[in-house]
Amino acid sequence: MIQSRSDLSRCRRVVVKIGSSLLADAKSGVRQDVIDHLVDEVAVLMRLGLQVVIVTSGSVALGRVQLEWLERQLSVHEKQAAAAIGQPKLMDAYGQAFERHGVSVAQMLLTKDDLRNRRRYLNASNTSETLFSVGVVPIVNENDTVVVAEIKFGDNDSLGALVGLVVKADLVVMITDVAGLYDSNPSKNSDAKRIGIIAELTDEHAEMAGDAGSSFGTGGMASKLSAARVATSGGVAAAIISGKETGGLSRLLAGEDEGTLFLCGEDRHSNRKHWIAEVVQATGQVYIDAGASEALLNQSGSLLPIGIVAVEGVFDKGDCVELIDANGVIAKGLCNYTAEEMRLIMGHASDEIESILGFHDFTSVIHRDNLVITIDNKARE
Repeated sequence: MIQSRSDLSRCRRVVVKIGSSLLADAKSGVRQDVIDHLVDEVAVLMRLGLQVVIVTSGSVALGRVQLEWLERQLSVHEKQAAAAIGQPKLMDAYGQAFERHGVSVAQMLLTKDDLRNRRRYLNASNTSETLFSVGVVPIVNENDTVVVAEIKFGDNDSLGALVGLVVKADLVVMITDVAGLYDSNPSKNSDAKRIGIIAELTDEHAEMAGDAGSSFGTGGMASKLSAARVATSGGVAAAIISGKETGGLSRLLAGEDEGTLFLCGEDRHSNRKHWIAEVVQATGQVYIDAGASEALLNQSGSLLPIGIVAVEGVFDKGDCVELIDANGVIAKGLCNYTAEEMRLIMGHASDEIESILGFHDFTSVIHRDNLVITIDNKARE
């Protein structure tokens, strides 16, 4: 676990996310020179024994250039068409860059729906492990040719953080056109100071970030902080560095004062709980009483049927639901019973389940191992 810059020398697996603002040019399309120098840095790390995944943006931007759609607002289908044109150009650029080092690349296109499904999530993890074992670099992008709002990551910073979880990385590095998080906007304030290390993200950091992104990308500084929170809560450190100068990635991994480093917290989730908290979409709501809320928040308990007061939605065993007490949503979890079964047993003791349903699979409605608290309980007190 990364808790200081010196710990970075122990990294063995790194996700490198590269933004559209670096990769795509409004006139020439692919910026092959930028890709070449970033790949040169990755190749140096690989020769030192590190395994690297690249999460890339740029397919839509490159398609826009090819189609001369730079000044127009694109519909969903036009964005999908632009991505279909731009993606092979992007992969060709990476392929050429890595070929100079004798390294092969593989394309992995994902949507959030792929990662919500536990089996497909594990398949993506196993595929990446196989690619690592044969020395191939996975190039990951969102599958923009088919994606719609409901299954879209929103930006590739979020995708990079989740890929860090999928591949069990030590570090997610977001390479962009700024040198890290500053205490104020460096383009407007010449006295702005870069923040080197952040042990715990706060509202103050979010205020520093603002919401501006480049004209060619969707991920501003706020999205990078959100991605850093997702990564670090799962035990994966994160960093923001500039891609405008060569050597930044190597300097970061050597423990030098490069960019902004987000350290892992002690209260990190397991991989499974991180998946539940950050990826799986809730399909229903379960309302609980004060006793059940106390058991979940302060006693590390499972949710028992006696603590349920209402059930909303249609869901099956294994689906994810939100748990709601008198003050709002407090947790997410995977159900042991269907919505219909839960409505029949709610308010009853666990030893009554079999007499009500005719079977008794589980004592709890949601086991603690499949439940994640989603609020800051200390802040709530």
